[in-house]
Amino acid sequence: MGANMARHLQLDCGHEVTAVYDINKEIAASLAEELSAENCATLAGVTAAADVIITVITNDDAMRAIYFSEEDNLLEGAGGKTFINCATLSPGAHREAYDAGKEAGAAVLEGAMASSISHAREGNLYLMIGGDEEVFNSNRALLDDLSLNLRYCGEAGQAAKVKALVNMVMNINTAGLAEGLGLASSLGLDLGMICEIFSQTGANSRVLETDSEDMIDRDHECWFSAEHAAKDSGIAQALAQDAGLSLPVNDATKAQYDRMTAEGLGELDKSGVAELTFPGRHGS
Repeated sequence: MGANMARHLQLDCGHEVTAVYDINKEIAASLAEELSAENCATLAGVTAAADVIITVITNDDAMRAIYFSEEDNLLEGAGGKTFINCATLSPGAHREAYDAGKEAGAAVLEGAMASSISHAREGNLYLMIGGDEEVFNSNRALLDDLSLNLRYCGEAGQAAKVKALVNMVMNINTAGLAEGLGLASSLGLDLGMICEIFSQTGANSRVLETDSEDMIDRDHECWFSAEHAAKDSGIAQALAQDAGLSLPVNDATKAQYDRMTAEGLGELDKSGVAELTFPGRHGS
């Protein structure tokens, strides 16, 4: 995601991408060469080389590592810089980065993304923004270049809450579709007919459009991994627990994606949950 965002900003929009960093040094070197950017050896080097730093990382632990590691972190020399954190993380992790950035004299936004890798390359992301509204407004042109649509959600942590709900419902819809198509297959029904009828009834969903063919064809090339689906459903689960709510459908969905991860299927696309529900497949 981050690499394609960088490509779009420089190659399509005319922004100068001055520096890149990735724990995968080969990927970082290749992107730096492609964009004629500095391939930074340190996180502090990224901050020194750029006015706006966009981060896309995997989880809360990775977020804390890039901001709070004693050996090297993004907040070294961060005064006057702006950070836009685009990963799906817990609201608490986003808030920690926001507070630390403010203390260091930097501005921090969360830019939660509800889109895929191809959308990043095309500048067609949907962004949910959290943080100080004046910082959002001052960076609006850059955010518009990254996105087809965006929405300011409120103070730091709010966009992360909204994104957790988005992915919770998406994951539930995906798991539900996999069960519906799996049962239809076991009943000997024509799956093309089932998808057509689903599309014209209350069974319709965006996931039906994006994932049904992949579920049927067992084409689970990864756009959004099952492992990430488990993580994001877990964020929603934790929010519900903090609010004193029981969300059994989300709990069951998370359990399916946790099972995929435990059984070595976590790197499949989320559509791979169908491997647990179709007869004659992994879950049989």
